[in-house]
Amino acid sequence: MSAVEVDDLVVRYGDLVAVDHVSFRAEAGEVTVVLGPNGAGKTSTIEVCEGYRPASSGTATVLGLDPRRHQAQLSRRMGVMLQEGGVSLGARVCDVARLYCDLYGKGVQPVALLDSVGLADRARSTYRRLSGGEKQRLSLALALAGRPDVAFLDEPTSGVDVTGRQMIRTIVRDLAATGCAVVLATHELDEAERIADHVVIFDHGRVIADDTLDALRRGHDEIRFRSSVTLAHHDLSSALHLPVRVLGNGEYAVDGEAVHVAALTAWLAQHDEPLLDLRAGRQRLEDVFMRLTGGTP
Repeated sequence: MSAVEVDDLVVRYGDLVAVDHVSFRAEAGEVTVVLGPNGAGKTSTIEVCEGYRPASSGTATVLGLDPRRHQAQLSRRMGVMLQEGGVSLGARVCDVARLYCDLYGKGVQPVALLDSVGLADRARSTYRRLSGGEKQRLSLALALAGRPDVAFLDEPTSGVDVTGRQMIRTIVRDLAATGCAVVLATHELDEAERIADHVVIFDHGRVIADDTLDALRRGHDEIRFRSSVTLAHHDLSSALHLPVRVLGNGEYAVDGEAVHVAALTAWLAQHDEPLLDLRAGRQRLEDVFMRLTGGTP
């Protein structure tokens, strides 16, 4: 049994079908990243899994339990990080952390919890005085206060600086290493690529991709390079017998394998064009996403 099981789920808002017969799994000990354009249905799906929204039809189970009928049981084993809100503006950070640790009663110490997300020096501050990134880190800390078996994290790195992002990535990977099933919704494709074991991509209320990150990228190799902005890319494409895409600002992509690098560099040298940067390998998650949805995350 998977930690999270969604089967043929439908969510309607009046005549609008926001989630259209969606099915996927999230396993214990893995980070499952949920991606999709705005309005694709990912948030509605996760809210059903959290027990905050009823399904119109289909089912969602978490740890073998119905999230709405067994909310009390699941609340002790499930961590939820909202994208924003949920904390009184005048509440002190240390008091909120202490309250959550006491409510769960799992032996987590509030000082250690705040230290784990880099907020120990902000313990006496009120919530309203935190920056956007600090509020995100506090929300993540509260989701971890009960040592969850399943954690639903909504945009955990939104508004967080570079140092904070690295800290959150480490926390998420460590959480999965303890056996927790992490379901993470994000628009940050670069962040997703760094931590995802499994990727579920939504579009127009349906799941259009559901696989490991490696499997989604397999078979879609490319070469990216920088050269002059006036590069005759059509001539290069003809010489390589491969499509050459213009990415802008002197950056180009060739949909081909690393074996074509020699031909590419030879053509550039022959035509006295500079080679300023070059990378070869599988497509990034952003490219996979754009290929599948033709849109933005």
